[in-house]
Amino acid sequence: MTTRRLSTVDAFVITDLDDAPLSVGIVRQAPKLLVEGAGWLARSQTYQFASFERQVGGASAGINAPAEARAEAIAAFVAEFTPDSGTVLLDAGKGLGPGEIGALRAADPRPAAAVEEAARLRRAGIVAATELALGGLDGRAIAIEGVDTAGPELAAALVAGGARIVAVSTASGTALSESGFDPTQLAEALGAHRADCVKELGVEARPGWAVHGAAADALLVGSKPGALDHNGAAHVKATAVVPTASLPVTAKALANLGRRGVAVLPDFIVTAGPLAAWPSSGDAPTSVSDAAAGALVTAALSEVLGSPQGALLAACERAESFLRTWRSELPFGRPIA
Repeated sequence: MTTRRLSTVDAFVITDLDDAPLSVGIVRQAPKLLVEGAGWLARSQTYQFASFERQVGGASAGINAPAEARAEAIAAFVAEFTPDSGTVLLDAGKGLGPGEIGALRAADPRPAAAVEEAARLRRAGIVAATELALGGLDGRAIAIEGVDTAGPELAAALVAGGARIVAVSTASGTALSESGFDPTQLAEALGAHRADCVKELGVEARPGWAVHGAAADALLVGSKPGALDHNGAAHVKATAVVPTASLPVTAKALANLGRRGVAVLPDFIVTAGPLAAWPSSGDAPTSVSDAAAGALVTAALSEVLGSPQGALLAACERAESFLRTWRSELPFGRPIA
């Protein structure tokens, strides 16, 4: 793993595998981002590509700047990083809009759909993974931890499959409803009140941690790495934990949930829907359906669900089997928070 510090701005770029012909990941912006945490995000990306037999390494970058210097820092990062962007491809992560790093697309060989439709394809994979883990969505109760701007569309897709959204949480708290929340109402509340939307859904807001213990069949988690730790895991009633982003479950939580028979799905497979638009061989499709993204994810998940050691650890071994076909040694450390 290599960390490059930029010279014109307080920023860094991490590449996980030094011998990878291509590295792909995200760039985030905040007042202060930790290199160590970014390194684990890169590792998760490495395992995602290996899960689908791609000789691609993970990458992760961070731009550190206060709000008043944000625009200048982003511009400096793009200007300095652009010459290397043909071998390290970065998408906008938290704190950035896609247009703010649009110049990086000039040297990006990926099909347009793999980048421009990534949010939709990722959502389709998450929905398909949830459906597979539960044996169907009809009548199922779903809790979503860490609802953000993508939350209402995810909720709508789950409801379209017959599920109920019985709990949602943000940094401001948790809202619970046995009968389920209307995705349209959720979208309106989120648009008007942001994190405080949980106080505008017609129920009394509970603490943020309450989402972990919601009476749900599946708990979707992904607000940040380590969002579900051993304390939260002890209260989980769901039979499946479905990641919506990288590294949301800690190692201690994984052990706790495994002892109780709760399936923890591998984040690096569940969130891989965009790879359906970037085939490993042949011509890239001009458009990719939700069904194609879902099929990609569920085909890989079907190989690890029900494993005696748990789906996440089995998925790690599956990815490592491919890594051994083109590398002399494995990267040190598995992508688990």
